[in-house]
Amino acid sequence: EQFHSRVAKLLYLAKRVRPDILTAVAFLSTRVQVASTEDWIKLERVLKYINGSRDLGICIDMSSGVCVLALVDASFAVHIDYKSHTGGIISYGKGPLFVKSTRQKLVSKSSTESELIGVSDMLPQVIWTRDFLIYQGYDVAASKVFQDNQSTIALANKGYSTSDKTRHIAIRYFFVKDRIDSGEIVLEYLPTMEMTADILTKPLQGALFRKLRKELLNWE
Repeated sequence: EQFHSRVAKLLYLAKRVRPDILTAVAFLSTRVQVASTEDWIKLERVLKYINGSRDLGICIDMSSGVCVLALVDASFAVHIDYKSHTGGIISYGKGPLFVKSTRQKLVSKSSTESELIGVSDMLPQVIWTRDFLIYQGYDVAASKVFQDNQSTIALANKGYSTSDKTRHIAIRYFFVKDRIDSGEIVLEYLPTMEMTADILTKPLQGALFRKLRKELLNWE
């Protein structure tokens, strides 16, 4: 009960002002029913990190204009049931307005498939955000969705499998192409080292964690 309560409180905090702990909390959330001593130690580590960085938060910057930007990444087969993990960020410039770090609902058979599932799962929120701005009277260009897997980008743009290894991917994920063709989104490549959403897919440490945390929070 103590473990469940503290994880729930951290999840509330992570989704609003401290997305830098969202990955850790997302993994802890999968353990609330079967928490062990090892899980409790991990929870205490997150609590110590939060207490040692209370001055951090989120800074929103829209100086670049009204344009919906999304970064989507996935870690392949990282869970005990071999499901992959999706991380996503939506912003209007700098600083996150929406963050996501969650286990995928399907077992994928390749990293390309897991990335495509991640993009597919993030698109409804991206489209909703763009539509919301349009309904407020803003002239909004196509949303830019950034990905670090070029095979995934090629698969989404073509709208069909390019090899035997990807023929098993469910057809429903190809609605991504429909959104590209309608001009609602543009799928662009972003090198892995510049993919801020990487911090939302796996545990990171040291200089790389601090670098991506700064980009995620946009906090000086």
